[in-house]
Amino acid sequence: MKEFKEIVLTGNDLTLEELVAVARHNVKAVLSEETIKNIEDSRKIIDDIVENERVIYGVTTGFGEFSKVSISKEDCKTLQENLIRSHACGYGDPLTTDIVRAIMLTRVNALSKGYSGIRLMTVQTLLAMLNKGVHPIIPEKGSLGASGDLAPLAHMVLPMLGLGEAEYQGTVMTGKEAMEKAGIPTIQLDAKEGLALINGTQVLTSVGALATYDAIELLKVGDIAAALSLEALRGITDAFDERLHVIRNHHGQVVTARNMLKLVEGSTYTTRQAELRVQDAYSLRCVPQIHGASKDTIAYVKSKVEIELNSVTDNPIVTREGDVISGGNFHGEPMAQPFDFLGIGAAEIANVSERRLERLINPQLNDLPAFLTKHGGLNSGYMITQYAAAALVSENKILAHPASVDSIPSSANQEDLVSMGTIAARTARDIVSNAKRVLATELMAACQAIDFRADKGFKLGKGTQKAYDVIREATKFIEVDTEIQMYQELNKVTEVITSGKLLEAVESAVELEY
Repeated sequence: MKEFKEIVLTGNDLTLEELVAVARHNVKAVLSEETIKNIEDSRKIIDDIVENERVIYGVTTGFGEFSKVSISKEDCKTLQENLIRSHACGYGDPLTTDIVRAIMLTRVNALSKGYSGIRLMTVQTLLAMLNKGVHPIIPEKGSLGASGDLAPLAHMVLPMLGLGEAEYQGTVMTGKEAMEKAGIPTIQLDAKEGLALINGTQVLTSVGALATYDAIELLKVGDIAAALSLEALRGITDAFDERLHVIRNHHGQVVTARNMLKLVEGSTYTTRQAELRVQDAYSLRCVPQIHGASKDTIAYVKSKVEIELNSVTDNPIVTREGDVISGGNFHGEPMAQPFDFLGIGAAEIANVSERRLERLINPQLNDLPAFLTKHGGLNSGYMITQYAAAALVSENKILAHPASVDSIPSSANQEDLVSMGTIAARTARDIVSNAKRVLATELMAACQAIDFRADKGFKLGKGTQKAYDVIREATKFIEVDTEIQMYQELNKVTEVITSGKLLEAVESAVELEY
């Protein structure tokens, strides 16, 4: 991954890679001079509206069904704090720190475009929290994905007011204490600011964006696992001939075929058509078509993510001309459907990986010892690893049911069709995580199978040798069950994937395409 010293926010060009740099590698983010001016200009318009008591939704009216209720100039500040206190009603496990940081960054980036009417000092408070590591505790459940991510974003705002809870330097404490320890003054919200902070798609976008990044990495790992399994099963390389793929010419398919040939270049494990058999099973022969389809899916999702990262998604919006327009940019549907698609794409990678795992351990489908153990009966070897992988694959099938086709009306039926986009993003994240474990299992089994052929004098490919070496640094050949606890060995290989160590090693020898 490219290294970043600092991310300058303009509201227009935040990339997925920059988001990951801030969220996971604590790179500092700053506002550009242009965004500061835009924020200040936008705020002047709101101040004028309040002073003249014009009727504007969420500024001088209540929210949702209460938009019919007028709010006096004197009560505008109370309205905004009440909004945060009442809307912070999330439930479930807290979102992970990287997701929380992504949420904070994307909210600042959206506000920096200058269409939200928020004060500069309020945006700077949230940015200071991000840069100094004050991470609000945000429960993962409770958003309908319209109007935006109201409940979880309200939890994000609580520590800004000295309320709620936050994690600071590894310890969870009250929001007030975290702000004091970090040296960041708490604030009182002014007109429209509570609404500007919580009426947006930043939670669903951040969860889904990080899942998208992980899925892109995982697809490369999928190609590596498939290549190792191909060698372990002495598969046929003719199926990856570029002449076959360019005549169909789906991008993902073409690059996957190239990746497979690059990875096994120089291998003597692989075979040619009719040398041992005429054709391989689909899980080997159709890797370009299957992996390639998921690559194209996730490339599409990434393109949608990068649009949303630089979008204004609150309501109402303040135009440069001074108009305030009430609309529906907070609606999560444009991202709900892509994140459902993301889950499907990642699920298929796990599906085909589990099928290759079965071919590695099932003696009816190969010429290797049953369940990849020398002394079957007394030892079970890899028998139950396929059970566990199958359980994850089946769970993914349930999770891959699209959330975006569901809706429950809210706010007295004023908000009568919602996106469920946050659920789509969370399930996609969980599918990617499950797929990672399935691939880790395949990688381990493929290396075990390769070791059974070690005395035959075969040579691994240019890329697969690197992968094999990294996996063998983490876990050794399993001679007998009494030497190991299988979950611990699988955890080691899963961590090799998560840390990026596997990809780094392979890509030092082979440039994998996406």
